[in-house]
Amino acid sequence: MLEHIETIYYRLSNILSSQAFLQSVLDNRFYLILMVIFISRFKYATYKSMWMCALVNIPGTLLHETMHAVVGGILNAQPCNFSIFPRRSMDGGYVMGSVAFRNITGYNAVPAALAPLLLLPIGYYIDKLLLPIMPATLGNYFLYVLLQTIIIENAVPSVQDMRVAGHDWLGVILYLVLFGALFLSWLDIV
Repeated sequence: MLEHIETIYYRLSNILSSQAFLQSVLDNRFYLILMVIFISRFKYATYKSMWMCALVNIPGTLLHETMHAVVGGILNAQPCNFSIFPRRSMDGGYVMGSVAFRNITGYNAVPAALAPLLLLPIGYYIDKLLLPIMPATLGNYFLYVLLQTIIIENAVPSVQDMRVAGHDWLGVILYLVLFGALFLSWLDIV
């Protein structure tokens, strides 16, 4: 019986590590989407336990909250009370992490609140620079998809982030005008 299991294991291992199989997985978007959905379902299945939820979400929460703290620190929002551990919110859900600021003003509220969006260029450059030099293995591909899922999912500002960004209308107008001008100048370049 044990020999039969070993034979099956080695045959399956040879198939999974074959260049043809790896190429079919790496070139097929269906498998990519399947992996992302599997990772997301696993993540949301952990929400029944606060400790499992914390374990699964800490890497992404650390990235998300670090972006708030760094941008807030650069723009004198004076970050304080940095936390990456989940806690129950008043509505029964979880707050994954938080960064409080002592000095939110019109000029720093929008960038400090939307700072996690800066994770998107990081994910883009990981895709363009790191993926091509990684050896093509199923494990590496899974780790790449997991890393990109964590980065991109945590780049999305939360509802609370949007509230902070919209806190001061003058700041919102300032950044809309600034980004509008940058976009128009980019159109002239292109």
